Amino acid sequence: MRLSLFLLAVLAPAVTGAATQRPNVLMIAVDDLNDWVGALGGHPQARTPAMDALARRATVFTNAHCAAPICNPSRAALFTGRLPSSTGIYHLAPLLRGCASTRHALTLPQYFALQGYRTLAAGKLLHTADGSEFQTYAGTFGGFGPAPESPISFGVSHPLWDWGAMEVAEGRMPDERIAAWTAQQLEELPHDRPFFLACGFYKPHVPMIVPQRWFDLHPLEEVLLPPHRRDDLRDVPGIGLDLSYSAVAPRHEWMVENRQWRHAVQSYLACTSFVDAQVGKVLAALEASPHADNTVVVLWSDHGFHLGDKECWGKRSLWEATTKVVLMIDAPGTPPARCDRPVGLIDLYPTLCQLCQLPTVLGLDGHDLSPLLSDPKQDWPWPALTTFGQNNHTLRSDRWRYIEYQDGSRELYDHWADPHEFDNLADEPRYAGVVRELRRALPKTNVPMAPGSNHTDARPGSAVDID
Repeated sequence: MRLSLFLLAVLAPAVTGAATQRPNVLMIAVDDLNDWVGALGGHPQARTPAMDALARRATVFTNAHCAAPICNPSRAALFTGRLPSSTGIYHLAPLLRGCASTRHALTLPQYFALQGYRTLAAGKLLHTADGSEFQTYAGTFGGFGPAPESPISFGVSHPLWDWGAMEVAEGRMPDERIAAWTAQQLEELPHDRPFFLACGFYKPHVPMIVPQRWFDLHPLEEVLLPPHRRDDLRDVPGIGLDLSYSAVAPRHEWMVENRQWRHAVQSYLACTSFVDAQVGKVLAALEASPHADNTVVVLWSDHGFHLGDKECWGKRSLWEATTKVVLMIDAPGTPPARCDRPVGLIDLYPTLCQLCQLPTVLGLDGHDLSPLLSDPKQDWPWPALTTFGQNNHTLRSDRWRYIEYQDGSRELYDHWADPHEFDNLADEPRYAGVVRELRRALPKTNVPMAPGSNHTDARPGSAVDID
């Protein structure tokens, strides 16, 4: 498979004058952003004017999902077009080039470069810091920092797990610097060939720390907590509880007892407003550039994030809050729309190839979304698939979420009646046909975990503790 992809690229037509007319690509990635965006309505107090403005001219996929609910496998899947169940990259290790199945994979920016595109990036795109998948990589600009001298609110189990306000000079936050660099590229890039320009923002990933002015947008006493129910986990299989356990995230009981729940939610909302402003700077730079009318803009987040719902903090589960992602595509010549069909980040590789008129790449696991850009209500037979660890899968259709774990345990939720997934219907006989139909879409290939895999956050002694 790797050889066939390589040969396809090498033998692709040389860049001609016509190639310079192909659209550019501006890719904007946001780390750990759930659907708490105004255009998606995930939280009524979200203040995201820049992303909302993009939504008004883009196709907004309201039922989009990640390939894995954790950074490394989600991003590896997006950039290779291959699912975790196809590569064996299920956890934080191994990284893309440390796995035999993907060591020589032709990533999305590499393929665009071979087709004549200039590829540039800054910030967090893949779960690496060297940016070697791009011809030009400007760096992380400080990544998750800066950090306070001592923890603000937590910082007990891991230095990244903290939240609160900290004053930083204007323009010195890493995401601000990433936005400024990206805006500069849009101003200066020449017209001699098309570009693939990607920027990856770090917020609202922990530490959820930004200057006070972003907290002022979300007064603490007014902050609403996410929907939750005390008996929510009564019908969740034990392996589902184990899988969602995080050794470094605070326990929900601690958040409640220490009266930090509302403050942490405020911090997430503040960080989301902050990163939205950085997205706005990039989009404004594109609008002011000569590339505005010939650029595909795609904005995505790598997975969602729990903030006390289902008594979870962080990602690492197969429920809606952590699989659902932000996905917007603004392509030249396509009208604005909202699409409720279940899609995945795995679909971006073939979609961008199609939108940029590039030869089809064989062996990808995703589906071209461009037909949905033209007709967002057309039939779409594929549920979105998310995987966390070998043989732990969830499928999301228009109506249903089905989860099947490696020990055979199951969950089923009816999103038409139960959007917060409070009631597990998997064992009710009347839904046996629904389960049977959804199971047909489970992956037929489930390759073993790649050597070096680890689920470092697993509960000790649990069914998912694989070390």
